[in-house]
Amino acid sequence: MDNQGFQHKFWLKVVLVGLLAGLIGGGIGVFAVNAWQNHEQNTVTSVPKGSNKSGGTSVNKNKANLSNQSTRAYGAVKNSVVSVLNKQRVQNSSSGLFSVFGDDSDSSTKSGSGKLKTASEGSGVIYKKDGDSAYVVTNNHVVSGSNSLEVILSNGKKMQASIVGTDATTDLAVLKISSKNIKSVASFGNSNDIAAGQDVLAIGSPMGSEYANTVTKGIISAKKRTLKVSSGDSSADSSNATTTNVIQTDAAINSGNSGGPLINMAGQVIGINSMKLSSNGEGSSVEGMGFAIPSNEVVQVINQLIKHGKVQRPTLGISMINLSNVTSDSQKSVLKLPSSVNTGVVVMNISDDSDAANAGMKKYDVITKFGDNKIHSTSDLKSALYRYKVGQDVKVTYYREGKPHTSTIKLTQTANASVENQQ
Repeated sequence: MDNQGFQHKFWLKVVLVGLLAGLIGGGIGVFAVNAWQNHEQNTVTSVPKGSNKSGGTSVNKNKANLSNQSTRAYGAVKNSVVSVLNKQRVQNSSSGLFSVFGDDSDSSTKSGSGKLKTASEGSGVIYKKDGDSAYVVTNNHVVSGSNSLEVILSNGKKMQASIVGTDATTDLAVLKISSKNIKSVASFGNSNDIAAGQDVLAIGSPMGSEYANTVTKGIISAKKRTLKVSSGDSSADSSNATTTNVIQTDAAINSGNSGGPLINMAGQVIGINSMKLSSNGEGSSVEGMGFAIPSNEVVQVINQLIKHGKVQRPTLGISMINLSNVTSDSQKSVLKLPSSVNTGVVVMNISDDSDAANAGMKKYDVITKFGDNKIHSTSDLKSALYRYKVGQDVKVTYYREGKPHTSTIKLTQTANASVENQQ
């Protein structure tokens, strides 16, 4: 074989050997990868064999402190918190079919008085025992319209309650129950001695007595907020409203919490829960904005309700309208006001021998200041007046014929009835 033929055969063998080695190597590689994947899959998904009866899990000792400020404060007050059931008569709407057949088993059908049914539920707190009686403070709107009232104690015992007195202006009411089963009463703390950020608890029956003695925790969001509220009638216009000072809190307050206590970490009542803001004027939902009537105001009101059955507030003996309701022409021609005076209250009528008349005030006087309070509207004047007691003196600033005057009014008379736009 010549040299050229030898070289040709040599290189042919080299190519065949290389091709065979590549095929064998590739097969080994694919086999190795498949083998590893099968091994990994079997390792992950395989379930160990053996008995499942050994168990061994146990409950460990609770390391949390079960007695802290919150639990101690709640424990001091919880037994004095009650649910208040507002019962109203529901007229029988039957067609009288049974009476035709002589069925008179329901005497209320004959009398037309109707049956008592729970119309709404709220909360309250027992704050006083005196002989055979115990006294509960709650909200006026909780008991409003009731034909009968029932109180459920923290131990579940039901008791009849009667109204001692109510006050729509502050939304407070006092009830009387038997003291026979009362072992705990709450005490009031000074609502002036509170601060934003301070921890507080709200106790009551949110959504009704089924959830009685529910406690929620939060902070005081604001020590003093001013809200405009209608006196009793939610449909009343703003001219018949008064402004009230309240404590704002983010402790959860829901329907049924009304009338329950807002307490500090010492277990003292610093407010009576009254309302919550659930949406703003644009309809956007709001969370964590609840309000409570400060305890200092609560104590003043309930003491008067116990003593008189109502709150005695001073009256000026005038009827009035907002200056903003008077045309600009009349402000100049009739009231003769300077251009710098654009808010206030116009005296439209004044009763003879009233406190305002005795102080020398007259029709068409424009009140701009009452005590230390600037007056922009009738609600401002009512709110400012209600901060004073019968027997006190107060300075009033007003414009007459375009000139400012100041008089001292001695508040001697009380309002016997609520008259719209008249104080």
